[in-house]
Amino acid sequence: MSGDRRRNSSPFVRPYAVTRGRTTARTDFALEALVSTSARAWESGVRLFPEQQAICRLCMNLTSVAEISALLNIPLGVTRVLVGDLAESGFVNVQQPGHAGGRPDVTLLERVLVGLRGL
Repeated sequence: MSGDRRRNSSPFVRPYAVTRGRTTARTDFALEALVSTSARAWESGVRLFPEQQAICRLCMNLTSVAEISALLNIPLGVTRVLVGDLAESGFVNVQQPGHAGGRPDVTLLERVLVGLRGL
């Protein structure tokens, strides 16, 4: 391998670098939790990491945590940490799925079944 190649020439960033070494989110989000970007994300003037910016752009429309992970090609654990950080800062809103009496919502299960049949 040539010594001229820079180690950081790859667009891939190690997950632990993106999450600053954290492996679990402070808040546990369900895979089907829906994420939406708040107006604060664009109005605050705070500089976000590229992965956080991508999540905010993607979540202009409601997007599940699992979809964020898949569409942005970010490991699920990293996605949960990043979404948690964004939620704590008020840049995104997270809607956890409703569970009545400890049982999952029937409409949610029906949507999952329709999605699985579509595969």
